Amino acid sequence: MSTRTFGNVTVTMPVLDEPGLYLTNVEALDNPRGTVQDFTFGDAGFRSLDLAENQLITGRIRGVRAERVQFEALNMHDVEIVGSDLGTARWSESKLTRVVMRDTKLLGAALNGLILGDVLFENCRFDYATFEKVRATGPVAFAGCTLTEATFTDCDLSAIAFSECTLRLTEFGAGRYRGTDLRGNDLSTVRGIGNLAKVRIDLGQQHDLTQALLNELDIAVGDD
Repeated sequence: MSTRTFGNVTVTMPVLDEPGLYLTNVEALDNPRGTVQDFTFGDAGFRSLDLAENQLITGRIRGVRAERVQFEALNMHDVEIVGSDLGTARWSESKLTRVVMRDTKLLGAALNGLILGDVLFENCRFDYATFEKVRATGPVAFAGCTLTEATFTDCDLSAIAFSECTLRLTEFGAGRYRGTDLRGNDLSTVRGIGNLAKVRIDLGQQHDLTQALLNELDIAVGDD
């Protein structure tokens, strides 16, 4: 199995190119049996994309564009999502294991109650998204992602990594962030500094955190 490493976090990638594995094109991701396996899906636009109590196992999703997305109890294992626009997705109570999401937009998305293990978000846009009660039970990395004004609330993001992400006005609300690797990011405008106890930063980011704290407390620095 291939892996990717970001700081102290090593994420195991989906297994999609094994000899003898054949992925079949499917026209839909829902199935009366509740499971879609060994599949490819995409290069299509939808007004609405709704999935509930489904399992997606070993597959690729590419070039999906949807105006409205509603995922509930959608479990993914060994899945790659690439070059898609999932808009203001509502994604709740789902489990993602060995999942890669790359070059995908979830602007204003609401992600609630997700359980993540060996998940990589790479070059994705989560601007204005809300993450609530999201829990990392294994390695998770956000790499090169934009999270402008995104909000994390009641999440357990212990020991995950943010690598070279845009965290402009990103808010880290109450939650668990012990060992979260924030090295290599501009932290000067993040919010919720008081909740980031025991995270990992590098020496050059101490000034960033000072600036973020001054901003959060609305402290004016000057002689007059």
